[in-house]
Amino acid sequence: MEREVGLLAVSDAANQREYQICANCVMDTSDSMIVFDEKGICDHCHNYYESIEPSWKPGSPEARAELAAMVSKLKSYGEGKDYDCIIGLSGGVDSSYLAYYAKEVLGLRPLLFSCDTGWNLNVAVNNIERIARGLDCELYTEIVNWNEMRDLQLAFFKSQVPYQDIVQDHVIFAALYNFAVKRGIKYTLTGANYSTECVREPNEWVYQNDIRMLKDIHARYGKAPLSSLPLCGMFKNHLYYRYVKGMKAYRPLNLIPYTKKDAIDTLHDKFGWEPYTNKHFESVFTRFYEGYWLIEKFGYDKRRAHFSSLILTGQMTREEALSKLAEPAYDPKLAQEDMEYVAKKLGLTKAEFEAMMSEPNKTYRDYKNQSGMIAAAVKVAQLVGMEKRNYR
Repeated sequence: MEREVGLLAVSDAANQREYQICANCVMDTSDSMIVFDEKGICDHCHNYYESIEPSWKPGSPEARAELAAMVSKLKSYGEGKDYDCIIGLSGGVDSSYLAYYAKEVLGLRPLLFSCDTGWNLNVAVNNIERIARGLDCELYTEIVNWNEMRDLQLAFFKSQVPYQDIVQDHVIFAALYNFAVKRGIKYTLTGANYSTECVREPNEWVYQNDIRMLKDIHARYGKAPLSSLPLCGMFKNHLYYRYVKGMKAYRPLNLIPYTKKDAIDTLHDKFGWEPYTNKHFESVFTRFYEGYWLIEKFGYDKRRAHFSSLILTGQMTREEALSKLAEPAYDPKLAQEDMEYVAKKLGLTKAEFEAMMSEPNKTYRDYKNQSGMIAAAVKVAQLVGMEKRNYR
């Protein structure tokens, strides 16, 4: 008998196979679709060496020419306007370094955009303010309706799916794009990059921006109408915004030599920027979700993908990654305090949250979804070279 995991079908026997970890990176069989060769090297590594590394040449003459063309286009577009582009600023290393590089090195005039979903840690807020003030850039912060945000996040926890970050990511992304359209800003710069993200988390860990699933989960478990919460589905983003409004996103960090350590050092020296414990730990919610809930309930540790990216790009040794993985993602005592805080903020007791956490796990397949259309869109993106990472 077969069952669906991610966007592909695998046998139950395959999901019960003997544990194995890649001999080159630290991805393992918690990715149920992982494939190993005769040397024990996984398909994530092969994908990097065969599909990404050969054509990814940051700092090369071709990359510099592409970057110069992008800058020229944005500056030409920005003539007579207040801004050349917009950058979503989370306070994390990638978006913070991108803001610095765009303004100080490329000479662009970005509008910085931040979205307050109600969960940011003080370190993230301080980092955002330091970057905006240090660069003398205008910062717009959108504060979402907390009652609606809380209701949708609680609905997702009740749904028992792994991808609890969909709600926050979707709202932040939608708020940025909706705002850009409202302000008439066509170009977005994003901190997405191969240097720290060349290994994509498996689809069973991190599902896509599926607004149909989001709405179905809310219809089943939510209570408050989502009348003001920013939403933006696949078609609105990829068709209406792109082809009607002419919006386009650029990834400058893929064109320049970019390493996490150098970026952190630069940001700290220039702005007093403070690093986080792990990637995406700028929020109480994501810290608890990625560092405890996802690991304890599903056995998915996103650090494996994050560290594997750094291993493949020469920024971390496999031994260093294994040593870090042997330790909890963050302090267990703080994790319990975070659980109590998250539960209370969502209107639950800690006991109620723990009871909810113990219920049977589900996937997007248990809800209405657009997985077929998303898979088709990804195939098109892979064919035209817009997506080179493993997707399954």
